[in-house]
Amino acid sequence: MKFLLVEDNSDLAGAIASRLRLDGHVVDNAETLEDAKAFVSTGEYDMILLDIMLPDGDGRTFLKEHRASDLDTPVIVLTARSQVSDRIGSLDLGADDYLTKPFDHAELEARCRAVLRRKSGNARVTIETGGVVFDSVAGSLKVAGEPINLRNRELRLLELFLNAPGQVFSKQKLADRLFSYDDDVSENAIEVYVGRLRKHLEKSDLGITTLRGLGYRLDHAD
Repeated sequence: MKFLLVEDNSDLAGAIASRLRLDGHVVDNAETLEDAKAFVSTGEYDMILLDIMLPDGDGRTFLKEHRASDLDTPVIVLTARSQVSDRIGSLDLGADDYLTKPFDHAELEARCRAVLRRKSGNARVTIETGGVVFDSVAGSLKVAGEPINLRNRELRLLELFLNAPGQVFSKQKLADRLFSYDDDVSENAIEVYVGRLRKHLEKSDLGITTLRGLGYRLDHAD
């Protein structure tokens, strides 16, 4: 998954980002509302983790504008405010969940997964299709019953394809989802990851089709 973390406390932001990256996720960190708006205007995210008290304003202003723009990216509010009225106010503005600081990182990750499942209308954490069994929580893959070890970005690439079978992903789109804003990414890097994933799927009924000039698509074999 690709996260936008809007948090001005550098120690907390660093801890959250490090934990998420260890699990193979991509994280962009915005320290201000202005930065957050810039990230959202130029990139696509699976989840936004939003602090309320920021140097240039209230995070709820960003949340309100985000929802008014018909953007449906899930948002979890992170704040030191624990009053019920604060929680209700954030939820009414469009937050998908609310977590009070300090919090356990494992709980944050579990809430992220739960919010994403609700958004997709899918209560499952395991996807089974075409001889492939993929567990997004454990980060495990079996092909034709055999366990396959994937690197973190290979796992996230597979997750992208499995969650949108038949959808065409351009190289730029894949780069945006697999790498952070500060990463230096070449088109060749995407080709390498796609090539590795193809080899892992050889014994399944799934294949990654290359559409020249367009990108890649996950298909069931004929």
